Amino acid sequence: VTIDRATMGETVIEEGTKIDNLVQIAHNVKVGRDTIIVAQVGIAGSTRIGNRVTLAGQVGIVGHLTIGDGSVVAAQSGVAKDLPPGGTFSGTPAIPHREWLRVQTVLPRLPELKREVDRLRRELEEIKARLKGRNEKSS
Repeated sequence: VTIDRATMGETVIEEGTKIDNLVQIAHNVKVGRDTIIVAQVGIAGSTRIGNRVTLAGQVGIVGHLTIGDGSVVAAQSGVAKDLPPGGTFSGTPAIPHREWLRVQTVLPRLPELKREVDRLRRELEEIKARLKGRNEKSS
């Protein structure tokens, strides 16, 4: 584990927090009480981690963010904005876990869905062109 010394202010790990192997905690980070930080988590500078937060393995957090009390961040997630208290978040960028699950069900079908959208756009343009031609003839 590497915990950087603050250049100004303090780097603080509060009581009851458990930190696994290969974790990087940057300068000026504050980690609240009873938080769990699992292996290979990286926390960039000046981030605030609340109390009773769980950061699963390989979570990455950009600097100057706040992770609310009781939040859970799933493995291999990338946190790029503040997270509210009490939520469960997944993915990169980290989003609410239920939303991430819906995204994961659609992801394998994206190429097929793009082809379908392209086909529907072409059809719509053809219909518009036919309607425009009819309107010009009737004028």
